[in-house]
Amino acid sequence: MTHLTWKTHELTVGELSQRSGVPASALRFYEGEGLIHSRRTSGNQRRYTRDTLRRVAFVRSSQRVGIPLSRIRGVLSLFPKDHVLTKEDWARISECWRADLTDRIEQLENLRDRLTDCIGCGCLSIDKCALANPYDKLGEQGAGARRLLKSSC
Repeated sequence: MTHLTWKTHELTVGELSQRSGVPASALRFYEGEGLIHSRRTSGNQRRYTRDTLRRVAFVRSSQRVGIPLSRIRGVLSLFPKDHVLTKEDWARISECWRADLTDRIEQLENLRDRLTDCIGCGCLSIDKCALANPYDKLGEQGAGARRLLKSSC
C-alpha cells in the first residue's frame, strides 16, 4: 500500500483509490457525475488534490445512509469545485438531511416490524392478507405496499 505523507498535495487515481478504499472505476464515475474533480497532466493522467479524499468520504458516507447521488450532487454543487468541505459544511448538510433520514429510519423500522405480516400490497395471496386487507381495501389509498408507506401508518 502506498503511504501518503502529509506533504502529498496531489494523488493519482490509484493512490486516491487505495487511500479512500473506493475502486478507481467508481472514482472515475464520481468525476463523470461532477462529484469530484481532477486536473489532467500533460500525459492526460488524472491528478486529484488531497482534499478530494474528504469529498469521496462525504459521498460514500452519504450513499451508505441512502442519500441518492442526485441529492449528493445537488449539495456539492452549492460549493465551488475547489472548496474543501469543513466540519461546519457537513453539519449544515446533515441538518438538511435529518428529516429525510428520520423518515428512512421510520420506514425501515416499519418494514422490520411488518416483514412477516401483510404489507398492504394487494396481493391477497398470503392467508393473512385476506384478514389484514380484505378485498384489498388498502388499494383505495393508492398503489404500492400501503402499510409500509409512512402516510398509511
